[in-house]
Amino acid sequence: MEIRRLTTDELATHSFPLRWYAFQPSPSTADDTDRVRRLAALHEDNRTLVVLDGDTSLATATAIPMRQNVRGAILPMAGVAGVASHPLSRRQGHVRRLLHQLLDEMRDEGHLVSALYPFRPSFYERFGYVGLPQTRTATFAPQDLGPLLRADLPGEVTWQRISAGYPRYREYTERCLPGRHGFSIFCGRWAERVRDSNERWLVTAEIDGTTVGTLTYRIDDHAGDLVGDDLLAADPVARALLLRFLAGHAGQVTRVRVEVPADEFPELWGTDFGVTSESRVSQPDYAAPMARVLSLAALPGLPAGPGRVRIELAEDRYLAGSHLLDGTSGHLEVGSAGASAPTAVLTAAGLSALVYGVLDPVEVVLRGHGTIGPDAAAELRRIFPRQVPYLFSAF
Repeated sequence: MEIRRLTTDELATHSFPLRWYAFQPSPSTADDTDRVRRLAALHEDNRTLVVLDGDTSLATATAIPMRQNVRGAILPMAGVAGVASHPLSRRQGHVRRLLHQLLDEMRDEGHLVSALYPFRPSFYERFGYVGLPQTRTATFAPQDLGPLLRADLPGEVTWQRISAGYPRYREYTERCLPGRHGFSIFCGRWAERVRDSNERWLVTAEIDGTTVGTLTYRIDDHAGDLVGDDLLAADPVARALLLRFLAGHAGQVTRVRVEVPADEFPELWGTDFGVTSESRVSQPDYAAPMARVLSLAALPGLPAGPGRVRIELAEDRYLAGSHLLDGTSGHLEVGSAGASAPTAVLTAAGLSALVYGVLDPVEVVLRGHGTIGPDAAAELRRIFPRQVPYLFSAF
C-alpha cells in the first residue's frame, strides 16, 4: 500500500467515488462528465491524498488552503474535507495514516492551524482538534418583519445572481476577515465554486457606495422556504437593510431561514417577532466544526492578556516541549521555559481550546486535555480571554 497525492486528472477515478459514496445518495447512474471535469478543476489548488492498494483506492482526504482570523491575527489554515474510506477497508487505520501525512505536508508548507467538520468528533479529538460553536439557524415568517418596510433606513440593497455579484461578495468577505475571530476564507480556485455554480441569489446592503452586508440565498418553491446562507452585516443598520429585503417576500414564501453566529440573538430583531433560533448538533449529519493549532509558530504576536505561564505539551505529533507564554506586552511571546511561572500540562486539544477561546482552563482539565493548577489557570485566563469563534468559511 502507498499514500500519494492525486493529480486533478486522477480525482474522478481515485477520490470522487469514495467521497460520493460517503456523502451523497447512492448508487447513482448519472454520468455528468462535464460536472466531474469542472469539479476536478476547482481542486487544482487543493491537496488530495489517497491510500492505494494497487489500483484500488482505500481512503482519501483533501486539504484546502485557507486563511483564518485567530484572535485578530490572520493565519494560513488547512481546511480538511472529503475524508472517506472504502466500505470494505474501514477501521483498519487507513484514515489515521492518511490524516497524519496530510497534516504533515500542510504544516510543512506553512499552515499553522487547521479546521474541519467531523463525522465523529471523538475521532478527531485524538488528532488534537477541539470543538467550536455551531452556527444558529433563525427561522421566521417574513411578514413578522413588516415594520421594517416602513422604517427610514440610510442606504440601499442590490439584488443579482451570485455570478454577477461575486466580486462584490468576495471583496466584502475579505474586509470581514480581519474583524471576526474564527472567520475564514478559501483561497485559489475553490473559492470560485459558488460563482461558477451560480445557484444562489445575492443581496448586498450598501451605504454611501460601500458594501456593509451580504446574504446569499435560494428559494425552494412558491409558498415554500427562502433558504439563506450566512447573514453577514457590519452593524445593526446593515442587518436591518437585509431583513427589510426579506420582509418583501411575504406572500411569496412561508418561511425564511438564515444562518447567524452563535452569539447573535435573532429574538431581539423586532417586537412581536416570532422566530425559532436553534443550534443543532448530531452525528453524522449536523456536526459542529473543530479546529486545532498545528504549529507553535501560530502563537507569537497573538493579542493576549497580561499573564505569564509555562506550558508543557505532550502526546502530540506537532506540539511538544516546554514553553513560556508571556502576554504582559499585550501580544503573546513564546520563549524558553522558565522556572518562575506556574506550569500547566496541555494536550494539543487543550492548547487549541484555549487559543480559540472555547474552553475555560477548568473545562480543559475536566475534558481530559491537561493538568492545570489554580495559579496556572488564572494566568491562562488572562492570556487567552474567552471568545466566541465564528467559523464562517467564505467562498
